[in-house]
Amino acid sequence: MDRSALERLLVQARWQASKLTTIGKIGAGLLMLAFVFFMAAISPQNEELEKLAKKAASLQQQTRLKSGESVRLDDNQALQVFYDFFPNIDSSPYWIKELDRVAKKRGVELTGSEYRLIQDKESKLVRYEMILPVRGSYPQIRAFIADALEAVPAIALVDVIIKREDIKAGKLDVRLSMNLYLHN
Repeated sequence: MDRSALERLLVQARWQASKLTTIGKIGAGLLMLAFVFFMAAISPQNEELEKLAKKAASLQQQTRLKSGESVRLDDNQALQVFYDFFPNIDSSPYWIKELDRVAKKRGVELTGSEYRLIQDKESKLVRYEMILPVRGSYPQIRAFIADALEAVPAIALVDVIIKREDIKAGKLDVRLSMNLYLHN
């Protein structure tokens, strides 16, 4: 658009605006406000809506799979369903609190835990290595391990080292190595 056409358009817009009554000017102002609101608040939410729609589709596929309904997934969809199973990386404090809750429920003493986050560059999953020194009776520790594996679905038991001071001791000192897998 050349300069003279733009000037004619501005003159015509001013002339039309001068013909508006007070109510017309308020209406035009509200129309402009609605346009600005749409561009600032509504339009950016479309991206979020698309992400939520993809997640809903993924959850529907998971539901169909769990109910035994036959669903044919392509490789990318199947891989996405796999990754969606794992909790997000920022949820690790919740899962550690969950382990602590299970330990208290089972009467197991957790002392001096060690945590290390390991991230491979090619993988979408990160591994949270945990070494949990626990103390308790054999049934307590066994129940703790079973409950922990049930309460935290993305955790894997890697190693168990059992130590007892003497044969008569009722309490065991156990060193559990567990990995929590999280989606990056």
